Amino acid sequence: MIYLKFFTFPNADMEFNFFREIKRTCYDSFYPFQVLSKHGFERIDFEPITILYGGNGSGKSTALNVIAEKTKIHRDSIFNKSNFYMDYLNRCTLDFNRPIPENSRIVTSDDVFDYMLNLRNINEGIDQRREDLFKEYLDAKYSKFQMKSLADYEELKKSNAAKSKTQSRFVRENLMDNVRGYSNGESAFHYFTEKVEENGLYLLDEPENSLSPKRQIDLMKFIEDSARFFACQFIISTHSPFLLAMDGAKIYDLDENPVQVKKWTQLDNVRTYYQFFKENEGQF
Repeated sequence: MIYLKFFTFPNADMEFNFFREIKRTCYDSFYPFQVLSKHGFERIDFEPITILYGGNGSGKSTALNVIAEKTKIHRDSIFNKSNFYMDYLNRCTLDFNRPIPENSRIVTSDDVFDYMLNLRNINEGIDQRREDLFKEYLDAKYSKFQMKSLADYEELKKSNAAKSKTQSRFVRENLMDNVRGYSNGESAFHYFTEKVEENGLYLLDEPENSLSPKRQIDLMKFIEDSARFFACQFIISTHSPFLLAMDGAKIYDLDENPVQVKKWTQLDNVRTYYQFFKENEGQF
């Protein structure tokens, strides 16, 4: 499915004309101006899966965030815009193949990190509560409590429950299961499968972060299936060889000047992996 058909960024001439209009010159940065234009990156024509590839500083995350802000899709983490962000967005254009669904969103590394951090905080709270319940069980089981008024009813129930149950059952019934069912990588993968729904445009910023190679392959298959069977469109910034190998993905190489569309097997990052394993093939 294609919701977003194409997107254009300001070219070098447009940026030059903008700078001529600025009265003040004391700014330290004109970001996001002069990031994509230096690579001659002016237009993206989208497929169901479109990938922005490049090294650090290539502008792939910048491009992804600009698209997210221009399309006004949902984001969880706060995004700090620069002084010139709106000026830049006003010079971008886009065309829709069909309306973007409301459940569309951008997912960044910060979103995934915050999700895992929240799980950790919840688990720490649960662990502390479990220790408290162990103590409550022993105090209630071996206490000589006697009900003296209606106000003591809850304490009586606790005492009777402790005497009629094992410690593990008492704690289990009074405490939610620990949500620490996953490793960090498994939690990150679960986050993506939870956020990606049917019929949506999804922008993923380096989703391979926190994912093992196996989980990256699982995510690759999940994205392929979501695009093929569930009417999803993906725009992804990545340098993961597993994600770059997705079937039918259109890849823009932002390390080239001007930016070029390439096959995944032509990318420097992938070629480096290939060469390394080829040289060490005899050790497998």
